[in-house]
Amino acid sequence: MNVWSKMLTALRGGANEVGEAMVDSQALRILDQEIRDADEELRQAKEALAGIMAKQKLADERVNKCSARIAEYEQYAIKALDSGDETLAHEVAEKIAALENEQASEREQAEAFAASVAQLRKAVTQAEGNIKRLKQQVDTVKATESVQKAQQAVAQRHGGSQASLHTAVESLERIKQKQAERGARMEAAAELAATSTPDDQLDVKLRAAGIVSDSAAADSVLARLKARKQG
Repeated sequence: MNVWSKMLTALRGGANEVGEAMVDSQALRILDQEIRDADEELRQAKEALAGIMAKQKLADERVNKCSARIAEYEQYAIKALDSGDETLAHEVAEKIAALENEQASEREQAEAFAASVAQLRKAVTQAEGNIKRLKQQVDTVKATESVQKAQQAVAQRHGGSQASLHTAVESLERIKQKQAERGARMEAAAELAATSTPDDQLDVKLRAAGIVSDSAAADSVLARLKARKQG
């Protein structure tokens, strides 16, 4: 196989894949339309079945009417024979024969209609079952599709939120660290305040107010050192 043949084969394969992808993406819509088409065809089949059943009923009624007329003319023939009128009896017999032929034709039609009704009933029942099963399968597929889309959306959000979650955890740890440091400073300040004397505290306050200068303490120390040297 040369290069051009391989390229053409690849292009045909790609076209098939694109076509299949397009069909798959519209699969549920196609199934819904096919079900609607099947429902419409089933409705038409039921209408046809109802029409044939009506024709069968009329044919049966005509058969029964022929039977009643045959019985009526048989009584006429018997009465003609009883009266010795052979000619009249023969005419009545001809009428009976015509009615019997008509009855046979009507019965044949009625039987043909009955056979058609039986076949259509079977076909309609099968079609109803097939459509019902197809609808159930489509409902199952739709439900599965919805669940899988929801799972996919959750998975995507979960994957995208991992970085945000990691950043939030780091921020939380920094806040906790700052709070711990602040708490430690507050505890240390409390300990220092507890160990200092009231005079120390007063000196601190005086120095803070500028009333007492730190240089006074320095002068005292210097005077003590000079006295020690002279002694």
